[in-house]
Amino acid sequence: MNTTAIRSLVMAGTLALFASAGAAQAQDPEVTLVIKNHRFEPAEVKVPAGKKIKLIVDNQDSTAEEFESKALNREKVIAPKSKGTLTIGPLKPGKYPFVGEFNEATAKGVVIAE
Repeated sequence: MNTTAIRSLVMAGTLALFASAGAAQAQDPEVTLVIKNHRFEPAEVKVPAGKKIKLIVDNQDSTAEEFESKALNREKVIAPKSKGTLTIGPLKPGKYPFVGEFNEATAKGVVIAE
């Protein structure tokens, strides 16, 4: 086999490896939380235990909100009328509370991994 053929095979193998890694990432379950009237909807989110989850926070309010969860070790400010994405997990079975730090009295919820 000549050098060009070997390079082509190596390149094809490398591209296949990256494609399969991308496909695995794309298969991560997605969950969307909506912030509306300074509340999370839904306030309770069930996710599969042991898997990475893509958490999309859609802030429909006209003010910023900070998604914060000490249990998930995540915090992110979401600008008004915009979306933010966080990756959580893999999680052990259990309950993981979160709040909207700028409106803690009303913006509360929990991720339940089962």
